[in-house]
Amino acid sequence: MSPCIYIPIIVGLLCALLGYLLGRLFRGSNDTNNDDSIIIELKNKISQLETNLEACNKAKLTLQNDLDACQQSKLGLASDLKLAREASSKSSVSDLGIASNLTDTSSVTLLPFDSDAAKAVFGKKIKQDDLKIVEGIGPKIEGLFHSFDIKTWKALSETSIEKCQEVLNSGGERYRIHKPDTWPQQAKLAYEGKWKELLKWQDELDGGKA
Repeated sequence: MSPCIYIPIIVGLLCALLGYLLGRLFRGSNDTNNDDSIIIELKNKISQLETNLEACNKAKLTLQNDLDACQQSKLGLASDLKLAREASSKSSVSDLGIASNLTDTSSVTLLPFDSDAAKAVFGKKIKQDDLKIVEGIGPKIEGLFHSFDIKTWKALSETSIEKCQEVLNSGGERYRIHKPDTWPQQAKLAYEGKWKELLKWQDELDGGKA
């Protein structure tokens, strides 16, 4: 057999071996590239996760600070509320004491009515807190004052002239013409039992007017 026959066979085997080796070389290069791409992608994900974790930690710290501030504010409000309640309680007790003192004072200042003394001066029986004892006040006007809860000499003596005029105005035109300028003073003299002074003054009055 001629040796030339082996030359193509040898060349074919060499080409096949070379192709095999080149294939292994390129496949290894591609695998390396793929591994590098995967590693880069994983590193990017890790970096992103670390960034998110840092942001979460910052948000947690901010929320904790806000919570601490709310707790401090709650404690301050609770303290203010306690002080306000204590002050309100003390004020209520003080007001009750003042009201009690006022009640006691008013009861002490009540003056007794001496019907005999009044009768001796006016020559007739005088009924206690009869508003008609005042010059210028008749039964109808007395009824008007009673409707305004002014039923005693003391109450009338503490009523302003303007209020007396308001009472008269409530009765209509026929009562508005009356002049109550001296009525509170007259009622005061009656309440204090100064009958002589009251009678003397009424002698100088004209329908309740000076």
